[in-house]
Amino acid sequence: MAGAGSILIGLTGGIGTGKSRVAELLRALGAAVECSDAIVRELQAPGGAGLAAIVETFGRDYLTPEGALDRPKLGKLVFADPSARAKLNLLIHPLVTRETQVRIAAHRARGVAVIVADIPLLLEGKKAGVGSGAVLPFDQIAVVYASEAQQLARVMARDSLTREDALARIGSQLSIEEKRALADVVIDNTGSWEATEKQTRELYAEWVRRARG
Repeated sequence: MAGAGSILIGLTGGIGTGKSRVAELLRALGAAVECSDAIVRELQAPGGAGLAAIVETFGRDYLTPEGALDRPKLGKLVFADPSARAKLNLLIHPLVTRETQVRIAAHRARGVAVIVADIPLLLEGKKAGVGSGAVLPFDQIAVVYASEAQQLARVMARDSLTREDALARIGSQLSIEEKRALADVVIDNTGSWEATEKQTRELYAEWVRRARG
């Protein structure tokens, strides 16, 4: 925890808010960043424990002919069906949490000052009492914020989605306004990237001070 040589930050935000770009900046500044989405992809790769669990629960229809996970097909299911999304989360969350805990422990052992867990659904998990959001001992939760209108425009452009599909994806998460209200710190990404970068650099410097203090 803070003051013991390292600090653990939970980084989250809504889809299309710019969280991933902030995470990359924090990594460049010297933070150890563990992205839950990347861990999920590893677990869902052929031979991974996550993929085996998905096949057992949802069937082989969600595999490609090559035996990999058909992500677009599974994504369409879980974004449209809350019960399927909840079922998937119950399969994957414990696996991701355990792997994240192992990696955080390794970073602490190396003396890393700022460890960042990049978790898109951190606050959803915290509220539901499941997954890494509910389990990991965060010193602070940082939310990357953009307006709902900005989210919609960015998601439609980035993922080539219709307005309806983009709204469904945004609506599958807590609203960005609710996430902002639950945050310990907010990184405002409604303006220029230069302004966002300045906020992020200042926060990182403060986290290093807290970790080393």
